[in-house]
Amino acid sequence: MKLKELPKSIYHTTRLAHKPIDKFGLENKERVPLVVSLTSIPSRLKKLHIVIRCLFDQTVLPQKILLWLHESLKGHIPKKLLDLEGALFEIRYTHMEVSHKKLIHTIPLFPELPIVTCDDDFIYHPQWLQSLYEAHQMHPETVLANHIRTIGYDDSGMLLSYKQWVFDSHKGQNPRLFLAIGGKGVLYPPRALFEQFDDEDLFMKLAPKADDLWFKAMELLQGTPVRLSPKPMDEPIPIAGTQGVSLKKENISEDKNRNQWLALEKHFKLKDYY
Repeated sequence: MKLKELPKSIYHTTRLAHKPIDKFGLENKERVPLVVSLTSIPSRLKKLHIVIRCLFDQTVLPQKILLWLHESLKGHIPKKLLDLEGALFEIRYTHMEVSHKKLIHTIPLFPELPIVTCDDDFIYHPQWLQSLYEAHQMHPETVLANHIRTIGYDDSGMLLSYKQWVFDSHKGQNPRLFLAIGGKGVLYPPRALFEQFDDEDLFMKLAPKADDLWFKAMELLQGTPVRLSPKPMDEPIPIAGTQGVSLKKENISEDKNRNQWLALEKHFKLKDYY
């Protein structure tokens, strides 16, 4: 978190934490035909109720909000989070520890609905979900993200470092190499992923720490396009005290994303698809 973000983070965290549940208007808001799915880790559970409350605070509501946690956390969920469970929000448990679970477990439950994934350490703008849904209505068979990168290669065809995978709308980049980045929100339409999307043995072998890359490979195999949402939103606000443990930092600093993409590319012969 940047220092300049701290006052805004404290303000919205406090606002959401103290807002009575009946003031969110859950019974009266429009429900749109999609599902929101996320996962979390033990170090973020104490503040996770803020994320769920920010989802309650959206201008439109999904059919369901699913939180996927490792089964070892049963009996260790903070009361502030448990108290939010109901018809809209549900906690489910799995043997799986990796972040892939937020999508691969939800797709079979709601195969005909778009699924929106979000992170467990951000407060999203109140119109965040509505903007993604409206973008989906414009592009119903496309994966839509509020943040994308472009998988980059040099002139000789060598894969660049992940830090160099930069999206630039003015450079005429190959749209088949657009990569949806999960943190700011991604909408997956029904049947966006290849049938092998839930092959746990394979994704644990090829991309155990990069669900975004695994899903990108599945999109390429399925022929599903990816694009930046045409209805961009304000940046989500980091929740203070949740940024200490970050898989993103590890993947980028050690260039593990590059290594995992190379493994996916080799196994699936992905260059044939772009």
